[in-house]
Amino acid sequence: MVPGAVFAQSTDPGASAFIQKLGDQTIATFADKSLSREQAVERFRALLHTGFDVPYIGRWVLGRYWNQASPAEQAEYQKLFERLIVDTYANRFVDYSGQTFKIAGTRPEAGDDTTVTTQIIRPDGPPINADWRVRKAGSGYKIIDVAVEGVSMGLTQRQEFASVIQGGGGQVAALIQALRQKVGRS
Repeated sequence: MVPGAVFAQSTDPGASAFIQKLGDQTIATFADKSLSREQAVERFRALLHTGFDVPYIGRWVLGRYWNQASPAEQAEYQKLFERLIVDTYANRFVDYSGQTFKIAGTRPEAGDDTTVTTQIIRPDGPPINADWRVRKAGSGYKIIDVAVEGVSMGLTQRQEFASVIQGGGGQVAALIQALRQKVGRS
């Protein structure tokens, strides 16, 4: 073994093609002004389930509290988490128009993961840089995290949720109540 040698891993070209297609579909959904907001959100929800490993992300975000939650709490949390993601990202994307989406690079990660770096080119502002961590899942791919301008959305959410649980006496029920209020289902 050569000290300091770097062993290159190959990137998966399928991961970048997957992200390009999903990004194009998402932008097309929100750019289609013939759709009502509700129709666009429903299409986005379908794209979310196609492209994101929502159950994995939800469990990872809950972290060590996942095992403390009852099965009923886990089930309700996953439903509320999915709704939170759809609402959050739909509200961010609904105002987008005229943007383009391009792949800026890829890099291999541990296991079957690949990070795909993208830019959303906006006509009225600087580009938005986003890194999509993609995991090969069977014959397809699923996104397991997104980092916007270097900030992991999963890690940010995990820290926020842990803070809510700790503020609620270490009970997952406190987070579930906060999520109910946030997504309008109290």
